[in-house]
Amino acid sequence: MKYMMLMSSTKAEFDAYVNWPREDLAESVSFMRSFAKELEDTGALVLTMGLGFPNEAKLVRAGADGDPVTDGVFPESKEFLAGFWIIDVEGPEEAYRIAAKASAGSPSLHKKYGSQPIEIRRLMDSAPQEWQ
Repeated sequence: MKYMMLMSSTKAEFDAYVNWPREDLAESVSFMRSFAKELEDTGALVLTMGLGFPNEAKLVRAGADGDPVTDGVFPESKEFLAGFWIIDVEGPEEAYRIAAKASAGSPSLHKKYGSQPIEIRRLMDSAPQEWQ
């Protein structure tokens, strides 16, 4: 089963993170790389990506004429998606175990490790049966 693990943050948390001392940022990046390598080595990793900084984010809607209408940058209090992993594992319990490991080592405000929430969402290859 494929799952997406989502790491979200507020702009204030992200701003604090990018202003950590260089050594702490390097440690954080090192964790993310070794975590991805471990997932790759076990065959669980499908894809992982960090996303562009929040000041680049835009919401896009089609206007009445079909042309794009953009909104953004997001307000300070809004959460945004910072990055994600797509994993392929036996079931939800394994996905939860992997997410807990990401949470334990992921960057979090004031370097308190273990508190970064990781959202787990199962990837669906079709609409639920009752909708079809």
